[in-house]
Order: sequence, then C-alpha cells, then structure tokens
Amino acid sequence: MPYSSQYATCAGREIHYTEWGPQHKTTVIAWHGLARTGRDMDELAERLSSRYRVICPDTIGRGLSQWSPDPGNEYTLAFYARLAAELFGQLQITDAHWVGTSMGGAIGMVCAGGLAQPQLKGRIRSLVLNDNAPRLAEPAIARIRAYAGDPPAFDTMAQLEAFFRQVYKPFGWLSDAQWRRLTETSTRRLPDGRVTPHYDPAMVRQFTDHPNDYEVWAHYDAIEVPVLCLHGAESDLVLRETTDEMMRRGPGRRGLTRVVEVPGCGHAPALNVPEQLDLVASFIDQHDNGPALRPTPAATASHP
Repeated sequence: MPYSSQYATCAGREIHYTEWGPQHKTTVIAWHGLARTGRDMDELAERLSSRYRVICPDTIGRGLSQWSPDPGNEYTLAFYARLAAELFGQLQITDAHWVGTSMGGAIGMVCAGGLAQPQLKGRIRSLVLNDNAPRLAEPAIARIRAYAGDPPAFDTMAQLEAFFRQVYKPFGWLSDAQWRRLTETSTRRLPDGRVTPHYDPAMVRQFTDHPNDYEVWAHYDAIEVPVLCLHGAESDLVLRETTDEMMRRGPGRRGLTRVVEVPGCGHAPALNVPEQLDLVASFIDQHDNGPALRPTPAATASHP
C-alpha cells in the first residue's frame, strides 16, 4: 500500500490523515477543500512521495475525522489553523511545504501568515493555493453554501456518483476510476440505508456564523514565503481582479507570488493530471534543496 491511514488528537479532536513517503525528511501538507476529504490528494501525494513525506488530513467534520461538538466555534479557519499547528507538533514536523485546495489554501494562508498561530511563522516554506485567494466571490459562496448545507441522499452509490460528477464537474477531467474513488472515499451511509456525502452538514455554519471568515487579506499580507496560485480558468470563486490584487500586495509586492491559470477547470482543479502535478511539484522543488522530480510521463496519466 503506498500510504498508511493514521489518527492524531489535536485540540481535543480526533483527526484522520493519510501519510505517504514516511521515510523522507521533508514534509508536504496537502489539505483538501470545503466539503471534500484528504483522499482528493492521492494523485499529488503519490507523485510527491518519491521524495517527500506527504500528510493529507481530513478536516474536522469531514471524511474519517471527528465531527465537532461545537460547530459554531470550531468550523472556522482559526480553529482549523489550531488543528494544523497541533498536527505539526504531534507529527514532529519542523517545517513543511503546503498545498491547499480551496478551503485548504485558506487554512494555509492563515498558518503561513503567522497571525493566528505565531508558532507556525517561518515553518511553512512555500504555499500553493489551488483556486483560493484572500477574497472569494460572494455569489459563488452562496452557491456552495446552498449545496453544502443540505447534502442530498440517494438509494444507490451509482446515483451518488452521478451527483458528484455533476456538482464537481468544474474539477476538470477525471477518469472513470477517479470518479469512482472520489465517490467511495467521500460517502457515508445513513441509518435508513441511503448514501450521502461524508461530512457534517453543520460545517456550513462557517458561512452563516462567520460570514467574513474567508476575507483573509491580513494573513496574506503577512506571508513572507513563495506563493503559487493555481487559478481555474472558469472559476466563479476566485476572480481575476482578486489575483491581480494578490500580485500588488503582500508576497506579491515582494515578488514572491505567481499566478497560473489552469485551462479546462473551474473551482477547483483536481490536481490529478500531469500538467497540474508538474506545476505543483516543480514549484515545491524550486523552493526545496535537492534534485527536482522528473515530469510525470504522459502515458501514465493522460487526458483528452
């Protein structure tokens, strides 16, 4: 098996994560999006694990991690950053590169800026924001809030997979096997036997109880490490005017931010095809000491 399934107690909550390449000294944290799980990072983790130790957490309330008994206070970026800081301690991570999709990118910004968790300042060596920015478009947030807060239930796995294929179409191209894995790794069965996405619907309270939680310019401005922003060309969540502003302030003003538009994707690129994997791997390699990873052979993971 290329990875192991592990658990840690952080801030009094049980957090699940997968670990790849445990023999390596340098760590990469790969953190998933709002209603997703750490298994979304399988392709990236497998790619990087030939040289890096890769940790892919399930955020509290998602996947196999504990659901919060205090959703109004704990489904917030501040608490997620606290979980991350304690995970660093539990796993004896001195420093790490960070790759975050959507919400995972926001957590990375909060951690890298050091305002919420000062002990992490300087310990995140580089930051990849996968279709995430310090400000998100309100209509897109409303769309996400609508579907995430009331997850549907289905009689069969085939029906749930069809739902995922529709709602996550903006992820871009996925193979049939990847769609099947996405479904099977983000499903839970209800007491009545139906299946539904594997997350706590109360996590949407982050938007209702903390409507400005994703306005994180102050954290972004405090970042002093290289930042790569992958912007889905068709994303309705991250606007070009926002990425332009990222280039004018904080690490962008210091020449540390790079924005790359990813064609054929909206919110958010699935990080599962060679072009996307190469972008992330080469960025991490550039800001790490050692030989670069070789590009993924197109024959092993191609798409139309």
